[in-house]
Amino acid sequence: MLEIQRIRTEKESIIEGLKKRHFDASEIINDVLAADEKWRSEKAKLEDVASKMNLVSKEIGILFKQGKVQEANEAKSQTTVLKLEESTLKLSVDELQAQITELMYQLPNVPNELVKAGKSELDNETIEEHGSKVEFGFKALPHWDLASKYNLIDFELGVKITGAGFPMYIGKGAKLQRALINFFLDEADNAGYIEHQAPLVVNEASALGTGQLPDKEGQMYYMPEDDLYMIPTGEVPLTNIYRDVILPTEDFSIKITGYTPCFRREAGSYGSDVRGLNRLHQFDKVEIVRIEHPKNSNAALTEMINHVKGLLEKLGLQYRVLRLCGGDTGFAASMTYDFEVYSAAQDKWLEVSSVSRFDTFQSTRLKLRFKNSEKKSQLCHTLNGSALALPRIVAALLENHQTDNGIKIPEVLHPYLNFTKI
Repeated sequence: MLEIQRIRTEKESIIEGLKKRHFDASEIINDVLAADEKWRSEKAKLEDVASKMNLVSKEIGILFKQGKVQEANEAKSQTTVLKLEESTLKLSVDELQAQITELMYQLPNVPNELVKAGKSELDNETIEEHGSKVEFGFKALPHWDLASKYNLIDFELGVKITGAGFPMYIGKGAKLQRALINFFLDEADNAGYIEHQAPLVVNEASALGTGQLPDKEGQMYYMPEDDLYMIPTGEVPLTNIYRDVILPTEDFSIKITGYTPCFRREAGSYGSDVRGLNRLHQFDKVEIVRIEHPKNSNAALTEMINHVKGLLEKLGLQYRVLRLCGGDTGFAASMTYDFEVYSAAQDKWLEVSSVSRFDTFQSTRLKLRFKNSEKKSQLCHTLNGSALALPRIVAALLENHQTDNGIKIPEVLHPYLNFTKI
């Protein structure tokens, strides 16, 4: 959520910045500012009434001490009127605050100055590309055929037990999943991230805190009887560790990691784009989260990008890094870098990670602050990234490392497995 003070002082630049998303914010921002002006007026009246009540209360005490009972009772009648006025003003202030919050929930984050305007993924910028296309001397199979041939993943069994988008991993397929999770967690640990095992369901406050609500309610599995949501990403519980927290000093750099299954209702369109592991309702992911001083935000983002690059290079995968345009950047992010690996058998790029900075957008909602050198509260910056999401990594590993008589396992995974080839 944008800061109200920023909206008051940077109205035009916010409206202009949100045009990069092809989002016209003028009406909402004008409504916010009108409600805010009224809120401040009502708040001032409320404070004035509270001040008057305090003076009258003191006066009543003095009059009683002086034995002026009649005057004291007359003064008490004033408090009745003032209390009624106070109650009316409190209701008005609360309603206006709720109205402002509801309006501000509709405003996405303002894209960073490096983010270009654009409408869709077609306008994203390729920043870097690493590796070269695998050349096969035989007809390469897509991962769903390899999974069937070597009995690694049973998609139909998943449909039987649950439904489409919930695959069943078997034997070496299950072991490969576990090996990748452990490898990603160990690499995060080596990079200084503290591992957490987080809940897989969250309450509404947590989903609001990281921006999943009210923007992505249709993508989350919801349990109405308990008013809880299945997590769409580990970002939600991990970042919410610091909801309603004030860090005592400005000397901090918090690095968190965790493995979670993730659950998403909207699995996309039909066709080859969603076949096999390309798009699932349930998938495994290792997440990295940063809580940073604003001055460290850029450095943290670069560090996270390099971390993901290192994982992909150790797995021997061809990849490219994209900086998303305004229209393709997520609602809460100010800037996002997507990582895509090349799927040799499918002959296309598959997204495997998004690394994003949110500046103060999440911390405003989370009320996540730190005490600066002047002992004043200041909003933290938050960042997160997939390091990594497993399904498309597994798809690329199977396809790109296949031979005419099996699938080679990248050397970096050998310590986690009791086999080096499938």
